[in-house]
Amino acid sequence: MMIRKCTASFGKLDNDSLSFHSGLNVIYAPNESGKTTWCAFIQAMLYGIDSSERLRAGYLPDKLRYAPWSGAPMEGTMELESDRCDITITRRTRARGGPMQDFSAVYTGSNVPVKGLNGQNAGELLTGVSKEVFRRSAFIAQGNVGVTGSPELEKRISAIVTTGEEQCSYSEADERLRSWQRRRRYNRKGLLPELEGKMDETQRRLEEMSASVHDAEELEARLEQRQRDCAELERQVAESRKRQRREALDRLSRGRGALEETSARHDEAMETLTRVRDELRAGRFGLRDPDSLEADTEEDLEALEKLRAEQPKKASPVFAVLLMVLAMAAALLYAKLDQIALIAVSGVLCLAALVFLFRFTRARGAYDRQRAAQIRLLEKYHADTPDEIRAALAEHRALWEQMEQAEADERACRSSFESARGMLTELQETALQALDFTETNSESAQLSRRLAAGRAEIEQLTKKLAAANGRLAAQGDPLVLSSALSYMHAEYEALCDEYDAIGIALDTLKDADSEIQRRFSPELGRVASGYMSAVTGGRYTDVLINRDFSAQTRLSDEAVSHSAEYLSAGTLDIMYLAVRLAVCELALPDGEPCPLILDDALVNLDEERLEQAMKLLGEIARERQVILFTCRKPDDAA
Repeated sequence: MMIRKCTASFGKLDNDSLSFHSGLNVIYAPNESGKTTWCAFIQAMLYGIDSSERLRAGYLPDKLRYAPWSGAPMEGTMELESDRCDITITRRTRARGGPMQDFSAVYTGSNVPVKGLNGQNAGELLTGVSKEVFRRSAFIAQGNVGVTGSPELEKRISAIVTTGEEQCSYSEADERLRSWQRRRRYNRKGLLPELEGKMDETQRRLEEMSASVHDAEELEARLEQRQRDCAELERQVAESRKRQRREALDRLSRGRGALEETSARHDEAMETLTRVRDELRAGRFGLRDPDSLEADTEEDLEALEKLRAEQPKKASPVFAVLLMVLAMAAALLYAKLDQIALIAVSGVLCLAALVFLFRFTRARGAYDRQRAAQIRLLEKYHADTPDEIRAALAEHRALWEQMEQAEADERACRSSFESARGMLTELQETALQALDFTETNSESAQLSRRLAAGRAEIEQLTKKLAAANGRLAAQGDPLVLSSALSYMHAEYEALCDEYDAIGIALDTLKDADSEIQRRFSPELGRVASGYMSAVTGGRYTDVLINRDFSAQTRLSDEAVSHSAEYLSAGTLDIMYLAVRLAVCELALPDGEPCPLILDDALVNLDEERLEQAMKLLGEIARERQVILFTCRKPDDAA
């Protein structure tokens, strides 16, 4: 295969073209002129752009790294020669998420498609190797001269030193076996840890189920005991309530009887008091206090005795009438006798009669007044004599004393009644409290509280038992779990046997790989040593290559090889360039060789070694096309 011309809209390339010829192509350009972009474009035209790559820390995928700066779609064409046919391949971008996914391959100068060539297999059919092998052999990117292993490259090298079969790889087999081993156990993951977890979980479930069964049995026993206790408490509560209710009603009945008795006595006392009061009201003195009444009465009796003592004798008008008659008689005699003496006698007698008549009138008035005062005093007490007043007063005092005694009896009866009524009220409250079988400190209330606590405990035990039964139901059948555990134990033993067998297989594979390595490393080292000697002018003669393609080299006059850490940057680049060229020679297919593409791979070489390296590339270019992008212009590369 030989590349003739490339036209690219790729990264900083804006529809730029670059032509190549057979042999050694040295493209000299300064830094940042697009050399690396052209190398990436050639690889993209052959193998396409991986659109599945995602942006991550420290890594920019090609679909973003080489998006055209102009904003145009990513696309390009490549004219090449393969199997003596000129072919033009084209890659275009139709969808934004699939750059350069639209592929076409036609024979150059026509529209005739190349059969069997498509966007997925173009690179492998044209170069003869996969993208991984191409990138680790014929495609030397900038700063990436070293070779890293890959299953595809390993298969090719293995085919060289064994039977030619390219379908087997130690790395793939080792990775597959280790994958199987990891699938069975990898730290805390894998089938074995998972099965161990399931076994532990099943064992734990069995233990939990056993504990749940024990808890359920214990709960059932406690529940039955509490139910029996509550039944006994219910009987005791019923009897206690009956007894407490009966005692309360008896006390209440006695209290009511006492109240009725005191009420009857009070009514009798009130009747007696009313009767005595009525008698006093009906008496001469009413409801007057005997003490004050006696004082007033004594004054009136004393006044009455005094009136009687001072009462004048009753005057008689007879003497005055006699004198008046004598005066009239003298007047008649004067009329008859006409004696002046008779007139004088008559006058004197008349005057004397008037005097005696005046005195009689006055005495009569005084007597009448005293008599009226006495009558008034007697009428005040409705009596005719003072003795009668004294008898009435004594009778009034006796009735008053009876009233006071009746009042005292009424007060005592009323006090007894009020006391009995208060006691009845207390008995009613006591009866209400006695009928309250929950809040008081009575025997019935205490038993009721114990019964309520027992019923609450029964409810809690019932809930716990239901929860335990629910857990048992959710945990499944113990026989099924035991059977599953036995099956898992058997499966675990089988997996352990497989794990051990895979370990033996890995050890065997490692031994076989060591044997293959002993066979392929010398051949690859032999070819690389020739290239190393040619570039260094024979200073370094041997190159030793390990399985992972790490290399060591030895000076011609030394017996000890030097690893990469002890080499200069230029010598290190020469060593890995020699390894690359050896890989190309041994790993790439015979026949029509694919181009060798180098991106500033010789930048660390001094002038002498650069010249020798260019001579070596010129010799290689006789067999295959070599495309070298470089920022250094060798003297012989004009």
